[in-house]
Amino acid sequence: MQTFQRRRALLAAAAGTAVALAFVAGPARAQDSYPSKPIRIVVPYPTGGFNDTLGRLVATKLSIAWKQPVIVDNKPGGGTVIGTQAAATAPADGYTLLVVQFPFAANPWLYKSLPYDSAKAFAPVVLAGRSPMLIVSHAAGPLRTLGDVLAAAKAKPGALNYGSSGAGSSNHLAMALFESVSGTRMTQVPYKGSTPLLTDLAGGQVDLAVDLLPHALPFIQSGKVRPLAIASTKRSPLMPELPTAAEAGLPGYEVTSWHGFVVPAGTPQPVIDKLNRELNTIFAMEDVKKVFAQQGVVPDGGTPAAFKSFIDAQMALWKKVVQDGRITAE
Repeated sequence: MQTFQRRRALLAAAAGTAVALAFVAGPARAQDSYPSKPIRIVVPYPTGGFNDTLGRLVATKLSIAWKQPVIVDNKPGGGTVIGTQAAATAPADGYTLLVVQFPFAANPWLYKSLPYDSAKAFAPVVLAGRSPMLIVSHAAGPLRTLGDVLAAAKAKPGALNYGSSGAGSSNHLAMALFESVSGTRMTQVPYKGSTPLLTDLAGGQVDLAVDLLPHALPFIQSGKVRPLAIASTKRSPLMPELPTAAEAGLPGYEVTSWHGFVVPAGTPQPVIDKLNRELNTIFAMEDVKKVFAQQGVVPDGGTPAAFKSFIDAQMALWKKVVQDGRITAE
C-alpha cells in the first residue's frame, strides 16, 4: 500500500513538473516559431503622409529580415477609429500591428464612446519617433516673435485667431495647451487639414497656428509664413536658428507629434519583445534615419515599458486639456 502511494506521489510530481516545463517552454516556442506567416500592419490613415511612410518602411525592412510577407493595410476614417478598431479585434498573436499617433492618446477624451478601450485593448511595442511642432505666424503681420503673441493675446483676450485642422485635431489641442500654459485666450478657426490652414495663414486670413515642421516648411521657405518657436525642449537640426518655446518666453510648453507601434492586448510577451528588438534595429539604420529626417521626425526606439509610460503620460496630458477646454471631436 505504501509502495502504491509512493508511486502515485512520484507520478503526480512528475506530471506537475511536466506542466511547469510546458508553461515555461510555451512562450519560448511562440517566440522561436514567430513569424511563420504573413504579418499585417494596419495604418489608420490614407496613403501618403508620414504614418503611411512609416508603415511601408517597416514592412519592407521586416519582410527582408524575417523572410515573411508584411502587408500594409490602410484603414482611414473616423479620426483613426476605423483602423484602430480593426486592429483591436484582430487575434493577439503578433501578426497584426497598428501604427499609432497622437489621436491614440487623445481620442478616449474627445469622443463620448469608442468601440474599444485604448488603454486595455492594446499592448505597446515601441515608440518609433517624435516630431516637435512649430508656432508660426503670417510673415507680413505684426506677430514677429513669440513675445509679440503673448503680449497681444493678454492685451485683448480672444482678439487673436489661430487656424486648426478641425476641432479635436492635433494642432487644435496643441493651441489649447498653449492657451493653458500661457494663460491666454484666442479664437479658433477650423479648416479641413493643414494645407488649407497654412494657405490662409500665408494669405493673412488667420494670425497664427501650431503645425508640424514638414507641413509648415514649404510656406516658411516661400517667405509667407514666419516661424516663431519650436515646441520642444531642444532646437531642431532642420532649423537650428529657431528658438525653443522656453527660449522664446514660454517655458513648459512642449508638444510633439509622435508615432509608434502597438499590438492587440494578450499578444505573448516574447513575441512583443522580438518585434521590439527588430524594430529598434530598423530605426537605427542609416537609410531609415534619413527618411525620418526628411519628414522632420527624430527616431526614438526603446522598450515596450518605456512606450507604455509615454502613452500613459500623453493620455493624462490630453485628458486634462480636453476636459479643461470642453473640447469634442467633430
